[in-house]
Amino acid sequence: MEEKIEYKNKKHKKYKKIKIDKNKELSKKSGKRHNPKNHHKKRREMKNNNKLKLIPIGGMKEIGKNMFVIEYRDEIAIIDCGITFPDESLLGIDSVIPDFTYLKENKHKIRGMVLTHGHEDHIGAIPYFLKEVGNIDIYGTRLTIGLLQNKLKEHKLSDEKLHVVVPGDVVKLGKMEFEFIQTTHSIPQSCAIGIKTPQGNILHTGDFKIDLTPIDGGHIDLQRFAQYAAEGVEIMISDSTNANRPGFTMSEMTAGASFDNLFKRYEGKRIVVATFASNVHRVQQIINSCEKYNRKVILSGRSMVNVVGTAKELNLLHVEDDTIIDINNIGNYDPGEICFITTGSQGEPFSALTRIAYGNHKRIQVTPEDVVILSANPIPGNELAVTDVINHLMEKGVEVVHNDLHDIHVSGHARQEELKMLLSLVKPKYLVPFHGEPIQMNGHRKVAMAVGVPDENIFMIENGDVLELDHEGVKIAGKVQAGAVLVDGLGVGDVGNVVLRDRKWLSEDGLIIVVLTLSKETGQVLAGPDIVSRGFVYVKESGDLMVDAKNIVEETLRNSDNNSRDWNSLKNNIKDDLKDFILSEMKRRPMILPIIQEV
Repeated sequence: MEEKIEYKNKKHKKYKKIKIDKNKELSKKSGKRHNPKNHHKKRREMKNNNKLKLIPIGGMKEIGKNMFVIEYRDEIAIIDCGITFPDESLLGIDSVIPDFTYLKENKHKIRGMVLTHGHEDHIGAIPYFLKEVGNIDIYGTRLTIGLLQNKLKEHKLSDEKLHVVVPGDVVKLGKMEFEFIQTTHSIPQSCAIGIKTPQGNILHTGDFKIDLTPIDGGHIDLQRFAQYAAEGVEIMISDSTNANRPGFTMSEMTAGASFDNLFKRYEGKRIVVATFASNVHRVQQIINSCEKYNRKVILSGRSMVNVVGTAKELNLLHVEDDTIIDINNIGNYDPGEICFITTGSQGEPFSALTRIAYGNHKRIQVTPEDVVILSANPIPGNELAVTDVINHLMEKGVEVVHNDLHDIHVSGHARQEELKMLLSLVKPKYLVPFHGEPIQMNGHRKVAMAVGVPDENIFMIENGDVLELDHEGVKIAGKVQAGAVLVDGLGVGDVGNVVLRDRKWLSEDGLIIVVLTLSKETGQVLAGPDIVSRGFVYVKESGDLMVDAKNIVEETLRNSDNNSRDWNSLKNNIKDDLKDFILSEMKRRPMILPIIQEV
C-alpha cells in the first residue's frame, strides 16, 4: 500500500490523504488494471522520443556535399544541400550529391530547409533533392535564393516555396526555431544558423571567417554569438577548412589593392582574370580596378554571367553602365582596354579558362602579349588540373600570375586564431567539426582543446552518424544511410562502382572486341572471328599480334562444344584464353568483349 497526498484546493492548502493500491488502480480510459511494466515502458519511450538528433548527410571528412539534419520527435529540419566536384578517380562524372535515402524514407517529417549561403557545395544538390523528396519550404538570404532560383529554372522546377530572409530573422520549423546570424565569407549574405530546441541551443557556423573590413559592410554579428553564449550553447557545429593554418585570414580588402597594383603594372596588355563566379566581392574588386584603369569587362563562362546578372539585379554588385561589354564588340578596343573575367580557376575540364588554355575557346585566343591572373587557390584534389592549365598557358607564352606570387586570393574560411576567438566567445559544451577532410577536422579538434574544450566533448563524426542530445549529454547512437550519389549527364545514381571500374579499366588498358557469327542450327562458325582494338594497340603497327590473337580464338572455338549452344561458356573461354595470351605477350590486361551473332 502506498500513501499519496492530493491537493483539493491549492490556494488554501486544504487536502486529504487518500490511500491507493497502485496495482489495483483502474485506468479511467480503458478500465484495465495498471501494469507497472507498461508504465515504465511508456516513460522510456517518451524519454527516447525527447532526444534531439543531429545527422550529417554530407560534409564530414570531405570538402563539399554539405547537408545537416536536425530531428526532434517527428519533425525534421535540414541545413544546406550541396554538391561536390569529382576527383580524377570518378571518370566522366559531372558532380557528386548526397544520398537522400534517409530523408526520402522520412519525408513526411520534413518541415523545411534553411540555407547558410549560396555556394555550390551548399545549394547545388537542391534540384535533385526536390525531384526525389518533393517540394518543401526553403529559406535563405536574397542572393542565396536568387542563385537557387536560377538552378530551379534550369531543372524546370517551381520556386513557389522559396522564402527570402534577412539576418536576424527567425524561422519556426515545428518545435525548433532557426535564426539567421550575419557572418562574413567569400560570398555576400552568408549566415550562421542559431537553433533553439527543446534540448537546448545549437549553433551551426556555416562557412565563415572574421573579416573586420568586409567589402559590403556586412560585419559578422559577434554580439549575437555572445548572446547565445550567455543563454548557453550545447553544441557548436563549426567550419574546419583552415583549421591547420595559423593566424588570421586576411580581409577581402587586401585582394583589391593587389588588383590595382597588377592592373597598373600590366597597363597596355590584355588581362584575363579567373576566379569563382560566386565570389561577388572578388568580382566587384576586379571591376573596380577595371573602371579605375579604363578597361572594359567581358564576362566568360555561363555561371559567371548568371551570378553577375543576379548580383546586379539585387544591387549587390555595382557596375557603371558602360563597363561590361559584349564580346562581339571586342574589336572596337585596344588589348590594353580589355579585361576578361572568367570561370575555370579550378581547372574544370569544360570551363572557359581551360578551353582558353587548350586553344579550344571559340572567341578567346591568348598570345604572349596577354596576362592571366588566377585569383583562387586550388581546392584539395584540383591541384593537378590547375597546374596543367598553367602549363598550357605558359607554353603559349602567356604570363600567369597566381597567389604564390601576389596576394590576389583571400580565403573565405577562418584560420586558427579566428576559430579560437569564436570558441572562446561561444563556449559550447560540445563541438562538432565539419566542412573538412580528416586532416582539417583533426586540426580543429586540436585548436578546440587548446582553448579548453575537453577532448571527450569533441565529436569527430562521419556522414550518417546519429548524434543524440538530451539532458544527460551527447552520444553517437546509431547510423543512417549516407553516401555519395554520382551525377553523369542526366543520369542520377545510375553509375556505380562497377561502371567506374570498367571506365578505369578501359582508360588504362583499352578494349578488344571479338566478333563472330555462328549457325543457330549446327553451331558452326559462319564468319569471323574478327578482332577490333580500341585503346590497346595501333592495329596497323601490330599486325602479327592481331593474327596471333585471331589464331588463339580459332583454337578456342575448335576446342569448344558449340553444339551445346552454351554461348556464355564460349564467351568466357574466349576471354580467358585471349587474356592469358595478351598478358604473356604484352603484359597488359585490356577489357575483352566477345560478341556472338546467331544466324
